[in-house]
Amino acid sequence: MQSRIEIRKDICHGKPCIRGTRIMVANVLSLLAGGYDVARVLKNYPELTENDVLAVLEYAGDVVRDEEILIPA
Repeated sequence: MQSRIEIRKDICHGKPCIRGTRIMVANVLSLLAGGYDVARVLKNYPELTENDVLAVLEYAGDVVRDEEILIPA
């Protein structure tokens, strides 16, 4: 599903977006965090598919999992 997410410096200032759109991953995550379910996200962004929303979640999980956290001494 990661192929649904793209990062291009000429689109949305290099922020991760859903491929073929200018819909940023952060926007979809904000809706989900605000209580929207997938159906309501799709109602707000009819050009997206359920798999696009799942790809956003997968991408976010990968970013958090791969993040290196430095704890000050």
